[in-house]
Amino acid sequence: MPKGSTRMHWLLMSGSDHNDNQTKMNISQLIRKNIRALKPYSTARDEFKGGDISVWLDANESPYPNGVNRYPDPHQKRVKRLIASLFGVAPEAIFLGGAGSDEAIDITFRIFCEPGNDNVVAITPSYGVYKVAADINDVEIREVELNSDFSLPVARMLEASDSHTKLIWICSPNNPTGNAFPKEEVLKLSESFHGIVVVDEAYADFSGEGSLLPEIQSHPNIIVLRTFSKAWGLAGMRCGMAFAVPEITEYYNRVKYPYNMSSLIQEELARRIVEGTGNHIEEIIREREHMASKLSEAACVEKVYPSDANFLLVKVSDADAIYDYLIANGVIVRNRSRMPLCDGTLRITIGTPEENAKTLTLLNNYR
Repeated sequence: MPKGSTRMHWLLMSGSDHNDNQTKMNISQLIRKNIRALKPYSTARDEFKGGDISVWLDANESPYPNGVNRYPDPHQKRVKRLIASLFGVAPEAIFLGGAGSDEAIDITFRIFCEPGNDNVVAITPSYGVYKVAADINDVEIREVELNSDFSLPVARMLEASDSHTKLIWICSPNNPTGNAFPKEEVLKLSESFHGIVVVDEAYADFSGEGSLLPEIQSHPNIIVLRTFSKAWGLAGMRCGMAFAVPEITEYYNRVKYPYNMSSLIQEELARRIVEGTGNHIEEIIREREHMASKLSEAACVEKVYPSDANFLLVKVSDADAIYDYLIANGVIVRNRSRMPLCDGTLRITIGTPEENAKTLTLLNNYR
C-alpha cells in the first residue's frame, strides 16, 4: 500500500467490497511472490464436500475408534464459528494457531517477509519472540526504543522503516512495561505506513483501552493477535488467534501445516467457549491494584509502573539479589533488568490473593 494512498475498506460482518479490486491488489502487493503462488497441501477432508458417509477410507487412518484415530478438522470450522460470535467478526477473518500466538507470529513473517531482503520494525522493550522469529526467518529487525515514559515513538518508528519494511510489531498492552498504547496512535501509524501493522493484544482483556479489532474494518493493513492463554486461563492448551481481512487470513491457512490443532484441543476449546470462561479478570484487576499499592510500601521497592495487564513492572533496589531471594523462598518472578529502559526491574505476575500476600510479605521483610 503506497504511502498516502486511499485506505482500503472491508466490512468484516457484511462481506461488502469482497470483490474490491483495489483491496485485493494492495493486499497482494504485500505478500511474498512465492506465497502468492503457493498451492497449499490438500488434505483428504479438504476434498470432501459433504454427504452421508459411514465408511471413511480416504485418509489412511486407523479404522479402530479410540477417540483420536481420525484426523482433526484442518480448518477448525466449529471453533471458528464460536470465536466469531465471541469477538463479533466473520469466521473468515480468523486464523487459529495450535502453538499460541507464537505460531501466528512465525507465519506472519513467512507470509510477508522475503528472507535476507526485507525487514521489520518493532518496539523495545517488548515480547522477545518477535526478534526470535525474525532471526529464524532471516529477516532484519529494527528495534525502536520506547520513549522514556514507555509511550509509543510513532515518528521514530516510521523513520526506521524503508521500502523493504513489511511489518511493524506492537504489543499493547506491552510486555514487560504493562502499558496499553492509545488506539489513535496505532491507527495513525497504520495510516502512515506502507505495510502491515501487527498488534499483539495478548493482555487486552485486562485493559480499559479496548481492542483494535473493530478497526480492521477501516484499516485492513492491521492484524490483531489474541490468545486464550491469559484472561481465559488456557495457557496449557496453546491456542492463539490472528484476526485480519480474509484476503490475509487466506494466506495464513495456505502457509500453516494442515492439522495444526488437535481434535482434543478443538473439542475442549469449543466446550469452554460454550460454557463460559470461568475467568477471574475482575479479581486479577482488583489484585493488581492492591499489589501496586502495597508494593509501593516495601522499602526495597523504588517504583511500581502503571499496568493495563495481569502483571506489574517494579523497580527495586537490587533486582538480581531480590530475584534470588524470592526464588530461595519459593517465589519466582521475571528479572527484566537487562532489557532497555528496564534497569533494576522485576516483572511480577498477579497471582491468587494468597500468592500475592506471600510475595508482599517477603518483599516487606527483605533487608
